[in-house]
Amino acid sequence: MSFSSKVKGEICRYVDVTNEEALAEISAIMKVSGTISFSGLGLAFRIATENPASARHIFKLLKEHFQIHSKLMVKKGNSLKKNNIYMVSIDEEMGVRNLLQKTGIFQEIDGVLTLDYRIDEKMVETDELKRAYIRGAFIGGGSISNPEKTYHLEFVTHSEEYAEDLCLLINSFELKSKVIQRKNSHIIYIKEGDQISTLLSIVGAHTSLLELENIRIMKEMRNNVNRLVNCETANLSKTVNASVRQVESIKLLQREIGLQRLPSNLREIAELRLSYPEESLKELGEILVPPVGKSGVNHRLRKLEKIAEEVRSGTY
Repeated sequence: MSFSSKVKGEICRYVDVTNEEALAEISAIMKVSGTISFSGLGLAFRIATENPASARHIFKLLKEHFQIHSKLMVKKGNSLKKNNIYMVSIDEEMGVRNLLQKTGIFQEIDGVLTLDYRIDEKMVETDELKRAYIRGAFIGGGSISNPEKTYHLEFVTHSEEYAEDLCLLINSFELKSKVIQRKNSHIIYIKEGDQISTLLSIVGAHTSLLELENIRIMKEMRNNVNRLVNCETANLSKTVNASVRQVESIKLLQREIGLQRLPSNLREIAELRLSYPEESLKELGEILVPPVGKSGVNHRLRKLEKIAEEVRSGTY
């Protein structure tokens, strides 16, 4: 089961809601994933989803809070995966017209019913209603990537005006969602792990939130370990390269002019470096009598490399 399905399964078990919250939730579900049709039998509305938990939840919401006994159907999808498509249908006899007006999908102006693509303000008057609405939008058109791979949560909608409204609604909880267009759809998305955690808390997916946080902690630990290893590797490589360069310079001086011609402090560190080519500057300084600090050892070795360079160029 995908992480997205786990989240939907969890929030679909969130049944302790008021009638007002149920209305906000079903309004979001219908606006995000619903389809209106007209036929000889009159007006009909259908909600389609690939998630069986979502379909059961929608069916139950309609029955318990609106006394609508909708029709639940299943068919094979047309995609290569051939997933089942679950459809919840409501027709005239079931009270679809009244429900469409209650949810703010239909607005009656001068006796004429028109479609309203915006979010009805009555659906989101309180924080509880806002949470219920966002929960419904996720059930209807939301998805979340496997957090082991990447942090990405999105809502797919088909109206630019509705996408902008939903984005503002989500951001009223101090989030930073954004809207982009993808083909004929408008996507509200969040790509930061901590913000996705906040949204999961908003919709009531607390178990999924804990799982996400555990994954985030493990990923952060792995990243920290990798950074430390990379840093140690880089430092070790730098130390080895410097040591090789220093030994080559000292051997050149030994061969060309003899180490006995060097000042005593330089001769001492040169002989020590030849004897301990793998030691760090700090460790070399601790061997000296009296001990010399890391910067002092580095200064002497740099002086030796400078003399070696002068010998190579014939200016010594």
